[in-house]
Amino acid sequence: MKSVAIICGAILTVMSGCAPQQDSDGMFEAQQIDFLSLQNKAEAFVPEIGTDGGEIVLSTFSDPKSFNPITSTETSTSEFTALMFEGLVSLNAVTLQPEPALAERWEVSEDGRTYTFYMRPGIQWSDGTPISAYDVEFTFNELVFNNDINPNSARDIFIIEGERIEVEALDSVRVECRLPFVFAPFLRTMSQEILPKHKLAQTVEANEFSTALGIQTSASDIVVSGRFKLESYTSGQRVIFRRNPHYWKTDSEGNQLPYLDRVVYQIVSDQNVQLVRFKRGEIDYLTARGEDYPGLKRNEEDGNYTVYRLGPARGSNFLVFNQNLDTDSQGNTYVDESKLQWFRNPNFRRAVSYALDRESMIRIVMNGLGYPQWSPMTPSEGFFFNPDVDKYPFNREKALQILESEGFSDQNGDGILQDKDGNPVEFTFVTNSGNTDRIRIAEIIRRDLQDLGMRVHFQQVEFNSLIQRTNNPPYNWDAILLGLTGGDEPHFGRNVWHSSGTLHMWYPRQSKPSTDWEARIDSIYNEAVQILDPDERKVLYDEWQRIAARKQPFIYTVLPERILCLQNRFGNINPSTNGGILHNLEYIYVK
Repeated sequence: MKSVAIICGAILTVMSGCAPQQDSDGMFEAQQIDFLSLQNKAEAFVPEIGTDGGEIVLSTFSDPKSFNPITSTETSTSEFTALMFEGLVSLNAVTLQPEPALAERWEVSEDGRTYTFYMRPGIQWSDGTPISAYDVEFTFNELVFNNDINPNSARDIFIIEGERIEVEALDSVRVECRLPFVFAPFLRTMSQEILPKHKLAQTVEANEFSTALGIQTSASDIVVSGRFKLESYTSGQRVIFRRNPHYWKTDSEGNQLPYLDRVVYQIVSDQNVQLVRFKRGEIDYLTARGEDYPGLKRNEEDGNYTVYRLGPARGSNFLVFNQNLDTDSQGNTYVDESKLQWFRNPNFRRAVSYALDRESMIRIVMNGLGYPQWSPMTPSEGFFFNPDVDKYPFNREKALQILESEGFSDQNGDGILQDKDGNPVEFTFVTNSGNTDRIRIAEIIRRDLQDLGMRVHFQQVEFNSLIQRTNNPPYNWDAILLGLTGGDEPHFGRNVWHSSGTLHMWYPRQSKPSTDWEARIDSIYNEAVQILDPDERKVLYDEWQRIAARKQPFIYTVLPERILCLQNRFGNINPSTNGGILHNLEYIYVK
């Protein structure tokens, strides 16, 4: 994996020329910022010995949907479960390389298909029960591979061409994983959260696991292996985590980590409220918007906080149309059939992509601190990023030409496009409430599409309700603006890109691919994961990104500059282009 890290650094250097600088009008344009040096400094960072106690106050826009890492498909849950549960390995957030976590070491057979993990001696769950290889066996065999547990995004990752990984506890400290094929990202997948058999086996036997670890579950009943355990949850107000007294990790002098006593999440309504509370010192950490950057930077010293700029964000913001061909119990398609014909037409989607004014999104919404996005991976996601894909610069005339070639025109002069059958192009467009940047981008998209001659009805919906719509029948939506978290390993997006995936948002859980290009992406994902040579894998994932850009199932919009702010009362802050500034939360302490 060394080549991944090296090439990742090279890409970061190239991107440095795109960073912004304020001009006389208060807008931002290109400025040279040395993100590679910042990353090198992060990799050389050695944490100092901290002091115990205190808390950090963070914020979130949504209540958690659950505290269950197996059934979670949304960040409003995974943001919290990442504090509570760990896997056999963890990914170093700075180097992106796998490191020992619940397992202290592992051995690999010569054919690369059998891994034997050795559990870290003496590790315990938060209730003091030993963590053993039997918990690992339970997690995979009874949870991940349990077809009665849905949704289950982990299962999408661990099943290759219909075959599963065999997981067997050899004794309490050794667990053996036998792979049906060579599985290139296997070590990275072993960051899969391990759950306690002694607390959850009964819920599986009773077929109640899907609702276990829910928001109604008593905090004392949730047993964890991670840095923090749940202390309390108050709907619409806050989620509080307390230090896990049995967490395995220590600092260089043997002091138990984490240093902080508590992590407090305040649930806020939107980014404006978040900003006000940060400025008041009521919140310690802020992901800032481009429009807020000048004021925050100007008041940095007086406000006793630090503003960190860390390059293009990972992840995505995209417009997606509902292409679901399935039918309800009455035999009706979930989406109006005329709309389905539009949405499933790649030229319709290409026309929409050409109609989006991404430069206005960056200038108006992000104050110039942003980047257009064209495909699933972003420059900050390193080695597998492919910049050589189809791009759709703003061109309304070209968009109209494409639509006209597909039979769309304003037949009656009312300013609204009709399809070849005379149906007006009219649909509902939804995004999640709370995220003001996304809402403003959505408003620009609505304007752009209306300028194109489409009638668009815009709605805002609470985040978890929106996710519920995309993941479950009756799939009653036309178009959505949403985002996905990113990552440096393409296979971890299998639940999004494989046609059978839970998050294959435009048409999830297909029994067989509904298009040739989806079938090709399925085969790419099945093939690439069995190749160990990173360069050979990259050839396939480059093709995947070209297909995604050509077919536009997700119409990508813009990426913000990652601007993170933190009150100055904390020590061991190690800003990283890969990991941000809270990746080493167990080492962060109150000075």
